[in-house]
Amino acid sequence: MAIAPPHEGNAPDPAHPRNGFDRFFEITARGSTLSREVRGGLATFFTMAYIVVLNPLILGGAVDGDGKKLAIPALAAATALVAGLMTILMGVVGRFPMALAAGLGVNALVAYEIAPQMTWADAMGLVVIEGVLIAILVLTGLRTAVFRAVPTQLKTAIGVGIGLFLTIIGLVDAGFVRRVPDVANTTVPVGLGINGKIVSWPLLVFVVGLLITIVLVVRRVRGAILIGILASTVMAIIVEAVANVGPSFVNGKPNPHGWALNVPELPKKVVDVPDLSLLGNFNVLDSWSRVGWLIPLMFVFTLLITDFFDTMGTMVAIGQEGSMLDERGTPPRAKEILLVDSIAAAAGGAASVSSNTSYVESAAGVAEGARTGVANLVTGVLFLLAMFLAPLSLVVPFEAASTALVVVGFLMMTAVRTIDWTDYEIAIPAFLTIALMPFTYSISNGIGAGVISFVVVKLAKGKFREVHPLLYGVAVLFVLYFLRGPIESVVL
Repeated sequence: MAIAPPHEGNAPDPAHPRNGFDRFFEITARGSTLSREVRGGLATFFTMAYIVVLNPLILGGAVDGDGKKLAIPALAAATALVAGLMTILMGVVGRFPMALAAGLGVNALVAYEIAPQMTWADAMGLVVIEGVLIAILVLTGLRTAVFRAVPTQLKTAIGVGIGLFLTIIGLVDAGFVRRVPDVANTTVPVGLGINGKIVSWPLLVFVVGLLITIVLVVRRVRGAILIGILASTVMAIIVEAVANVGPSFVNGKPNPHGWALNVPELPKKVVDVPDLSLLGNFNVLDSWSRVGWLIPLMFVFTLLITDFFDTMGTMVAIGQEGSMLDERGTPPRAKEILLVDSIAAAAGGAASVSSNTSYVESAAGVAEGARTGVANLVTGVLFLLAMFLAPLSLVVPFEAASTALVVVGFLMMTAVRTIDWTDYEIAIPAFLTIALMPFTYSISNGIGAGVISFVVVKLAKGKFREVHPLLYGVAVLFVLYFLRGPIESVVL
C-alpha cells in the first residue's frame, strides 16, 4: 500500500475545509492539497497522453466491411475530446483521481474483429449499446453480480491475454513479425523482419525505440511510454529526411522496406482547428440486419466483459495506491465512479473512438499525491488542449507507436503471477484464455474458451455448485458464438 505524501506545511485541519471548492472535492478531508492535486493531474496526463497518438493509429489502420478507413486527424481530435470531457466528468461526479480515455484492447477488438464485418458506424453503434447496458447494470446492481460470477483468476487471465494480443499487434504493425511466404518446405507461419533479418530503416527505428522505452520503464521515468513514442518519432523523422525511405506501398505496389501507415514528415502546421466530423457517426440498428442478430449480440457481450472487468480492477488498484478503500475494499462513491465509466463507454462509441474506460496509469497521479477529482480537472483540460494538435498524429509511423503496444502488453502480463498454476481447475482455463487471444488474433475467442473450459472442468469434477449460475448462461452464449457458423446456416 502506498505511503501518503509528506505533510505540507500549514495544511488546514481535515475537519475545516478552506472553502466550498475544498468542501465539494474533499481535498482537505482526504489529506491532500491543491498543489498535490495539480502535480497528480500533470503526472497522469503525461503517463497516458500516448493514447491520443496510439488510438488513431489502431483504429485508423483497420478497414470496415465496406473497405473504408477512419481519418487519423479526426480520430486524434475526437480521442482527445472524449478523454478530456469524460475525465473531467469523473472528477466532478465520481470525485476520484481516475482518468479515462479510449481503452487499449477494446479498441483493438473494435478495429480488428467488429468493424471488418460491418461499417464503422455500425461497429461504433455496438459500443454505444454496450455503454448503455453497462449503465443499466450499474443502476440495477447487476454489474457487481456479473463481476463476482467470474473467478478472480480468470479475470486476471483475460487482462493478460489482452496484453499478449496487443503485443502481437504491435510487433506485426511495426513489421518486426511478418508472415512467411507460402512456399515449398515452409512450415513456420511467421518470422522475424524481412527474411529473418532486420534490414530496413523502419525496423531499426522500432527496435531502438523499443529499447529506449524499456530503459525508461525500468528506470521508472514518468511518461516513459510517451517519451518512447516521441523519441522514436524524432528518430524516424531524421531517418526519413536522410534516407528517403517512403511508404510501405508505392503506386499500389508493396515496399517491404517502407514505413507502415504514416511517413514521418513534419506537417505544414502543428496547431489546427480540430476535425470533429466523426462525432455522432454511429448506428445502433444496421449491424443487426447486416450480419444477423447473433454476431452483434456476442460482440456487445464481449465488449461488455472486456470493458467493465478492467474498470473494476483499475478502480480498486488506484484506491489501494492512495489508501482510499474502506474495510470492504470499496473506494468512495463507487456507484458514481462506475456510472461515469459506463457513460464514457457510450460516449466513445458516439464519437467513433471506441469505448472509453479508466486508465491504471492514473496511479502515477496518485503516487504524486492526488486523492480527489481535482487532479482529473487538470488532466482533462490538458486532453482538451491536445485536441488542437491533431496534425501531429500524421507524423507518427507505426514503427514508433508500436513500441507502446509492446510495453503496455508487458505491463498487462505482469498480473500472470497472481494465477495459481498448480491448480489445474483454474490454470487450464486461464491458459486457454491467454493463449488463444494472440494465437487466434481474437479477444472474444480467448474469453469464450476460458469460460467454457472452466465450466466444463468444474462439471467434470462434480463441483457444479462452485460455478455461479450467471456463468452457466455466459458459457452457453459463448458456445452459441463458436457455433454461429452452423447455427446461421440452419437459422438464416
